[in-house]
Amino acid sequence: MSEEATKPARRQVHVGVLIAIAVIAAGASAAITALIANISERKGEARTTYSQVVALDEKTWDPAVWGQNFPVQYDAYLGTAEFTPTAHNEALVTRTPTAEDDRTATTASKLEQDPRLVTMWSGYAFALDYRHLRGHEWMLKDQQTTLRVLMKDQPGACLNCHASTPPVMDELGNGDQLAGFAAMNKMPYSEASALAEHPIACVDCHDPETMNLRISRPAFAEGIKNLKASEGIADYEVNKDATDQEMRSYVCAQCHVEYDFAGEDKTLTFPWNNGTDIDDVWDYYQEIGFTDFEHKVTEAGIVKAQHPEFEAWSAGVHAANGVSCADCHMNYERVGAQKVSNHDVTTPMTDVKATCGVCHTASEQVIRDRVTTIQNRFVASRDRALDSLTQLIAAIEQAKSDGTPSDQLELAKKYQNKASFYIDYAYSENSFGFHAPDYFARIITTSLDMSRLGQLALLGVPEEQLEPSDVAKANAEHVAETGLK
Repeated sequence: MSEEATKPARRQVHVGVLIAIAVIAAGASAAITALIANISERKGEARTTYSQVVALDEKTWDPAVWGQNFPVQYDAYLGTAEFTPTAHNEALVTRTPTAEDDRTATTASKLEQDPRLVTMWSGYAFALDYRHLRGHEWMLKDQQTTLRVLMKDQPGACLNCHASTPPVMDELGNGDQLAGFAAMNKMPYSEASALAEHPIACVDCHDPETMNLRISRPAFAEGIKNLKASEGIADYEVNKDATDQEMRSYVCAQCHVEYDFAGEDKTLTFPWNNGTDIDDVWDYYQEIGFTDFEHKVTEAGIVKAQHPEFEAWSAGVHAANGVSCADCHMNYERVGAQKVSNHDVTTPMTDVKATCGVCHTASEQVIRDRVTTIQNRFVASRDRALDSLTQLIAAIEQAKSDGTPSDQLELAKKYQNKASFYIDYAYSENSFGFHAPDYFARIITTSLDMSRLGQLALLGVPEEQLEPSDVAKANAEHVAETGLK
């Protein structure tokens, strides 16, 4: 072919190449433009945390109204109505609704599963009805229908942990919630409960103007102030002085704690004057001479433990590493470009990757097995302590019939009280030992030891011979010096 003939062909190739380059360049430009637009859109979403559909203020009690501004969080919050099975709370129990109680199902009875609890709480309301937990949506309904309040007179103070209380306190105090808190505590539960419309709601934990976490429960504000004072921090004001990360646990600690009803006014009180460790709480109760009830069988004064999840968490490795309650039970998740807390408050085991997996690189199965192992060991130890306590109660009952000297009986009952409180504390804390395994090991062995000492007291061994050995005392002093129990 001549040189003249090949020139048009070459020109055609060059033009084709140029067209191809132009098309590629245009496509790349369009892709880059789309990417930039997407990034800009996502940045805009991230900057816009919510769209204000309705105005919120301190009188906006209904969570559904908040949900108009925060639909993602509200939809998750509604998920707390759904039952989540766990290894120790496997299924609901169906029931026939009645005019007084329209529930079609309840959680299983712990009393039926473990009759030793009836023995431990003989003479107290918890021996009538005590069931497994379920989601926050049921916290008010399940309390209003428990035999503990239907068959026994209870104070309004019980409502503090089972309802959205700001509207109740606001109404009772004519706008002064502190006065309303005092009024609610001492009034009959049936009257206080009739004023409650919602279980825990948005206003209980969030400032409606800023959406910042805040404390709405006066009992916690006073309790944490006393705790900080015991640590050398004076005049602590939680809503002013707590960090954002601390608040992600403190809002939970408004309810998930040990407490007592102080005085004739039944004022809800957190026993943290000496600290949150169980030994500090026990010492506080001894200092003020507090007991919850007289045991029906032994006539011993008994302190009833509540649900000390916050105190247990405080003693564990997660708290020591700055991991909050919300980090595990309200894990962050991505919705578009927004980072939100999952308000379907539940066990971290529902999504191990999103909860434990944020920090732990082990496989999901390894993590699940570790949790199961901790809880299995806890239950095995707890069984030994509960068996020992019920045996002590039976021994005291027999000793009374046998005419055992009163001083021996009184000493045995003193040990029964401590053995009961310590194992009750372990049983009523709802993590099955996971929040602080080594802490619970100490608690359970203490209960075991108190039951052992009670048995010896019935045999006539004097109290001075039941004191810790010199070695044990020296070791305790060393622990006290470290400040790490």
